[in-house]
Order: sequence, then C-alpha cells, then structure tokens
Amino acid sequence: MRVPLSWLREYVDLPATETGRDVQEKLISVGLEVETVEQLGADLKGPLVVGQVLTIEELEGFKKPIRFCTVDVGQANGTGEPQEIVCGARNFSVGDKVVVVLPGAVLPGGFAISARKTYGKVSHGMICSADELGMGDDGSHGIIVLPPEHEVGTDAIELLELVDEVLDIAVTPDRGYCLSMRGVARETAIAYGLPLRDPALLDVPAPNAYGYPVQVSDPFGCDRFTARTVSGLDPEARSPIWLQRRLQKAGMRPISLAVDVTNYVMLELGQPLHAYDRGRVQGPIGVRRAEAGEKLTTLDGVTRTLDAEDLVITDDRGPIGLAGVMGGAHTEIDDTEGTTTEVVIEAAHFDALSVARTARRHKLSSEAARRFERGVDPQAAAAAAQRTVDLLVLLAGGTADAGVTEVVAPSAPRTITIPADHPDKVAGVEYGRETVVRRLQEIGCDVYGQDELIVTVPSWRPDLTDPNDLAEEVIRLEGYENLPSTLPKPPAGLGLTERQRLHRRVGRALAGAGYVEALNYPFLGEQVFDQLGLAADDPLRRVVKLVNPLSDEEPALRTTLLPGLLAALRRNDGRGSHDLALFETGLVFHPREELKVAVRLPVDRRPTDEELASLTEALPVQPRHAAVVLAGAREQAGWWGRGRPADWADAVEAARIIARETGTELIVRKGQYGPWHPGRCAELAVVAGGGERPVGYAGELHPRVLKALGLPARTCAMELDLDALEEAGAGPVTGPRISAFPVATQDVALVVDAFVPHAEVEAALREGAGELLESIRLFDVYENAEQLGDGKKSLAYALRFRAADRTLTVDEASAARDAAVALAGERTGAVLRG
Repeated sequence: MRVPLSWLREYVDLPATETGRDVQEKLISVGLEVETVEQLGADLKGPLVVGQVLTIEELEGFKKPIRFCTVDVGQANGTGEPQEIVCGARNFSVGDKVVVVLPGAVLPGGFAISARKTYGKVSHGMICSADELGMGDDGSHGIIVLPPEHEVGTDAIELLELVDEVLDIAVTPDRGYCLSMRGVARETAIAYGLPLRDPALLDVPAPNAYGYPVQVSDPFGCDRFTARTVSGLDPEARSPIWLQRRLQKAGMRPISLAVDVTNYVMLELGQPLHAYDRGRVQGPIGVRRAEAGEKLTTLDGVTRTLDAEDLVITDDRGPIGLAGVMGGAHTEIDDTEGTTTEVVIEAAHFDALSVARTARRHKLSSEAARRFERGVDPQAAAAAAQRTVDLLVLLAGGTADAGVTEVVAPSAPRTITIPADHPDKVAGVEYGRETVVRRLQEIGCDVYGQDELIVTVPSWRPDLTDPNDLAEEVIRLEGYENLPSTLPKPPAGLGLTERQRLHRRVGRALAGAGYVEALNYPFLGEQVFDQLGLAADDPLRRVVKLVNPLSDEEPALRTTLLPGLLAALRRNDGRGSHDLALFETGLVFHPREELKVAVRLPVDRRPTDEELASLTEALPVQPRHAAVVLAGAREQAGWWGRGRPADWADAVEAARIIARETGTELIVRKGQYGPWHPGRCAELAVVAGGGERPVGYAGELHPRVLKALGLPARTCAMELDLDALEEAGAGPVTGPRISAFPVATQDVALVVDAFVPHAEVEAALREGAGELLESIRLFDVYENAEQLGDGKKSLAYALRFRAADRTLTVDEASAARDAAVALAGERTGAVLRG
C-alpha cells in the first residue's frame, strides 16, 4: 500500500515538521512494515509553469517529426514574451495548456534545463511529459495537456503536486484494513496520540424501495450489497488533476472519471466498488454461484470458463462480473465512446475465502480481490457508495437518484471475553486494566466489564477472534521494544538421543572416508521405480502421496534414498565433476497397512499421551536410511602412482563403516536386487531375533539403470536401514583396548570351492582363532585351474594375534592359527594351500 503523506495529513493533523521518515518510525513502532519512504520531487527545481501553445511550425528534413512552438508562459520568463521551444511530441495543438520547464530548472534525475540549439533552432526550455516529471504512467504517453481553466504562468510544481513523500507499506494478511488510507490513518492517529477524521463518517440515506433492483441468492457469499444510481453525468468530464495525482502516487493509472472515482474511494475507505453503465445492464442485478461451464469475458478481454464455486454478478443475460475480483466487459463504462450518462454503483461485501479461491482459480489478481481476501469492513459499503455518488455529482455534474438499495444478511457483532490481566500474563509486563481498555478502545473496540472484559470487535478487524489477538493489540501499541528480554530456561540433562548420536557418528565416519553429504528433497515420481528396475510387486512401490505436492512430477514421498542421490550425482557429473562420492542419511516413508485419519490436536492445552499416540499411528512408517553413491576415481592418480576407479567393493566398505559405528557385525553375501548388477551385488544382513535379517544392498548398478537415469558407467551404490542396524547393535560403541605387547602375524592361504563366499571362510577363521585374534584381513584371491584344480580358488589372509597381558610365543600364535584353519576346514572344506 502506497500512502502519500500529503493525503494522510487530511485525516490526521500531523505536526508540520514531521517528515515521511518520522511517520515511518512511528508506524513501525505500532507493527506496520513500512519498507521505504519515496521522496517525490526531492531534486526538482523550477521554474516549471503552465503555458499556452500559441503557434506550431512543422520542421522538415529530419528523420522524425519535429515541431517549433511558441508558448505563452506569462511573466514566468521575466519578459512576458512567447517562449520558443522545440518539441517532438504531437499530442497537443495550438491553444492547449501545457507544462513548460524554463532554462535554469532541474528535472527529476538531475536533468538541468538550458537554452540550446537543436534541429536548426534554439529551444528555450521544454514542454514536459508525465514521465519527465516523475509522475509515473498517466496512460497518455505524451505531453501533459492541462484543462483550459488553469491560468498561464501558474506554478506547475504546486498544481501537479510534484513534491511529496510516499510511504510504501507491506501489509500483512491479518491487517487488511491497512490497505486503505482510512486504516493507515487510524494507525497513525494511534501512534501519535491524535484524533482521527474518519472519512467513512458520512450522512447516508436509508434504503428504500426505489433503488435499482438487486437479488442475492447466496447470502453466505455476499452478506451485504449496496446499489446507488447517478444519472445526468457529463460524458466529457475528466478526472481533475488532484484526483489523478493521488491515484498515481498510490500506484494506480488514471483511466476515466467513473473508474478513477471508484478506485479513489477504494484507496480511501478500503471498500472495492464497481460502476456499471446502466444502459448496458439488462434487468435486476443478481449475486449467485456460477453454473459449471458458463462463460464470462472480463475487463481484461479474456473469456473465462467459470467454476461452480465461483461467485458471480449477473443480469438477465447471465454473468456480468466475477464477484470481488473483476467486472465483465459487457457492462463496462467505455470512455472512448463518451456515451455513458447514467451509472449504477455497486458496493458489496463478499466472502473472503470465495474471492481468494476464485482469484487463484482464474489466475486473476486485482486490487479488489487483494482487499476482499484479507477482509473488508462490511459496514463501510454504504459509506463508500455515498462517497462515490458525492464525487460523481461534484466532478461530472450528475444527479444522485433517490433510490437506495441495500441487501443485508442478518449478523451480530463479534464479542470476545478476556480477563483484564490477560495481556499482562502474555507479555510478562504489568499494563493494568486502564491501559488495556484504552488500547482496545483506540483500535475501535467497545469494552465493558471490570476483571472480566467483554470486548466487541470493530467490523474492520475480522482478524480479532480470540483473547490472544486482543492481547497482541495491547502489546504492539504499548511497544514491542518495551518488553523485557528473558532468556529461556531449558531443562537440564536431556541432550541428544542415542538415535541422534548415531546419525551424527555415521555422518562423521562417512565424511572421514571421503564422502560428501548431499541433502535432497524427500519427494519422487513413481516413474523412477521403473528406471531403477524394481519388480511390479516390490514393496518400495507402495508410496505415500501428498495432497498438495510442490511439483506434480514428484507427488510421492520417497521410499528409498537412491533417486535423490543419483540425481545429485548426475547433476554434478554433468557440470564437470566426474569423481564423486556422495552420501545421505534421512527418513524414508512407507504407508501403514491400515490407514487412519489424524486427530486434530487442541491448541489450548498439552495433548494427552493417547492423542499423541493416535497421531503417531496415523503417520507413515519412517525408518532412517543411509546411502552412498560413487562414480569415477576413488583414488586419484599422481606422482605417487596410478589411481583406482570406484567399484563395488567401495560400496560394501561404506556399509561396513556404518556397521562399525553401530557396533553391529555385518553379514555380506552375494545378492540380487532391483537396480544392482546381478553379478556385482552384495546383500547386507545382520543377526536379529535369532535369525538373519537383510538390511540393505551394495554394489555396482545395472547398465540398464545407468542408461535410464543418465549416469556414468560403473556407478556404484549402497543403501541400508540404519534403524535396523541400531536395533541389532550392541549399544554404544566403546573405545578399543590398547595392548602394550607386540603383535604376532600369521599368514594362511586356504583353497576352497569357487562358490564358497569369503565371508563364511572369514567367520570360521575368526571364531576358530579365539580371543587372541586382534584382526583378520583378506589380502589375496587367486584362481588357477592348473595349480588349484577346476572350480577352486585360493584365499590368503593375514591374521594378527595379540594378548593384553603378555607377549605371545610362537607356539601360542601357531596354535591359534591352526585352530582357525581347522574350523574353517570343517565348515567350508578349506585346506591349506601347499
């Protein structure tokens, strides 16, 4: 809302020394967001006067039309002689009154005016357009042509109100009454402690049976409709300069007198209005819901197909306007023809939600809709209609018809009961009853009672609905800056949960291993499941869909972290980063077998445990997963040697890193699932509940998946259920025990069948070696049919033995090694390689 300070002073007697900056500070102190104060004409310097064109000579021989004019500027030039001016505009004629800037003046933007020779003539000044004077768009796109009644030589700076200050206020949705001069003036009067001259306090005639007929069939959508008629208008009448300037300063373009007056009253009182050419309206004006499929051509020239929820204004032909949004083209006042002499003024109050939905449904934003959807004072409709009638009679010579139509749905004022000390408790400041009552009365409330106040809310404040709203009004008017600063006192000893600690440990461990965290949106499109090669009955295809998604292409919540991570990898690879190792830990979402409707929790008390439990049961299952993706080089090449590309083993090692942080023994075995390559996929499992439980997969992705998703060749990935790992873990990970005694290393090479997994051999060696075994590492895999036989492979392990209390002898280390080999041979058929 743009508020000219000169206009604001009409309603509040501000001190003459108050500047726009001073008013801005005061309004901010009472809670309005005044973003800027625009200084109009701050660098403007005269002489700038009214002149009359005496002669016009067309200059020939130039690329564009040029005119050499003589203009009478009276005594403004000091001589009284006609001023010679060169001008390229063509929208004025001999005898027209124009705005002339003389040598020595400075126009907005620091543009100094002097006599200069141009097009073979000397131009002593300039005939001005609205843009050159910083007046904004007046719709004419040419020289300002003034009404003939203005005297030659009159100071045009004062005439055109070129010097002013304009406050630009960002009105929040709950303060819709401030989308009017009346509302801002009320806040200004409160801030300064001055009386308000309310422009809505007008003498309005009572409704009678002679007004224009109106039929409201939807009293919920339109609870008030006022219609007034003005006849005998001068079709040639134009908006006076003061009216045009106020509209321009407020950010609106002058159009025609009738339209300008309705816009002016809307800005003044906050009540949107519409003027119909009575000669184009057929029959009574009606208000109803549209029929699905009805058509309406709005004032912007667009033919719109209406929805059954749209509230429309009608006559005998059908819809003639979208209620509260925009009028129709069939009944508009056509200023170009100059034939409108009788108008019907509509001032109505429409349901805020209905207007908001209609405006968004048709993507049609208007000043009227902006006000209605934030709340318009229903009691102001009659006053706004009267103000419009008065201005039309004054400016266009019309006559107000005696008929007054007013359709009103019965309603009662809204009252709120509030303890007198409630604002004190909310703010932690002792205001006292007198202050509370005074502040509530200042905003327009009627207050009764002593300890328990009964407050009648003013009609222009639909946002005041409960005691806390009233408390906020008292607090903001008393000054937020006067509230004491009190630090919160959080209860001690809570800290992070074990799940949160695990989440952080996993992130630090993966970051330490060279992975970069990539946080992605938890949304996906179901087509990604086909790209990942998931089976038609895969549980991951059961998704939770959002009612109002951010994107129609991703309407579902993710059931796996891979789509987001792989998209991040593809995006970074496309931008030139080819060696990538990304990870993410986050929630995935699975629908419950039985869908339940969430209960609406109360806001006046803490929800009970039963209410919270029922809310939790209505939510989808949300386990926390961890995933990594890799592409390109895992180890860079350099002077130190050759690099190494990322492969399936790196993805498996990432899973082992995570498992170590949970204190879980991870079982790694050959697997086959969804997006992974069938020959390079590991199934990850843990021991839980007396059996093995799969918790994820790791390995290289299938070439078909890489092609479908546009990923680099040999991309690898891993995903596992972090919550399942935590459940199977042994609790918080403890630090290792450090022994001061030396280590004994024993190497063994075992020959096993080619289909025997390394994990089974390692598990047998670990169990057979006993407590002395500190670590075991596979360092070689060898396959040679001539030396080992068909279907055989050799696995070479390095076993490290150490005791916590002594130095191991060779015999003790050898015995532990032999026991390990013996158990491996018993379980897997392994034999020592000769």
